[in-house]
Amino acid sequence: MPLKWVLHWQPNAGSTVNSQILSEVSQCVESINGLKQGRWKATITLYKPHTREPSLAAEFPRDFLGVSVPEQPNKYYFIIRGQRIVLEADSSIQTIMEKLQSYKTRIALNFDGFQYQLGDFQLRVGKVSPTHSENLRGIVMEVEYLPISSMEKARQIMGEFLEIWQEAVSKRSLPGQFMHIEPNFAEYGLADHYTSQHTAVQYAIVMAQLIATVQAVQSVRN
Repeated sequence: MPLKWVLHWQPNAGSTVNSQILSEVSQCVESINGLKQGRWKATITLYKPHTREPSLAAEFPRDFLGVSVPEQPNKYYFIIRGQRIVLEADSSIQTIMEKLQSYKTRIALNFDGFQYQLGDFQLRVGKVSPTHSENLRGIVMEVEYLPISSMEKARQIMGEFLEIWQEAVSKRSLPGQFMHIEPNFAEYGLADHYTSQHTAVQYAIVMAQLIATVQAVQSVRN
């Protein structure tokens, strides 16, 4: 499958994300001839163990995430970041988990927005908001390069595209920039050939960055 980079909006110190920035970013895609194609959605859930014995809670993984990605609507991905584990399951596993009640949702975030075609690239730009809420918590962008599935072979062209993109965004003088943090996929047992498990791991990294950004803003206010 085509490889992708998942980026998140990093606000400048003292600023926060807002719907105006999201609107400007979307206009920016269209200004470099991005053709709007429709909507997309991903979700990520941070689970906490649900046990009647508090002493047993320590035996469950703390950083336990569930991810659904747009390219695989019938799959669900579990990530335990502490142990660098990623697993693919059928999407029906979510129903089973609800019935078993061994884990409960601690935080659930939706990533949704519009998809654009730009030559051999596909861009997805969207807002990050808690489930059942419209509160904007962040902005995310997927950059997908359709002809290549080798991360190493595509690294140069992805980097060049990102430079062009950052230059286009910088003309709008927005208070922040998109950041790409590439995980060490080998730690998760993932090879150079791109899969949806690579996407799930990137979303886990993005969620950690979003939480850190929110906490930094709160600490400044306090």
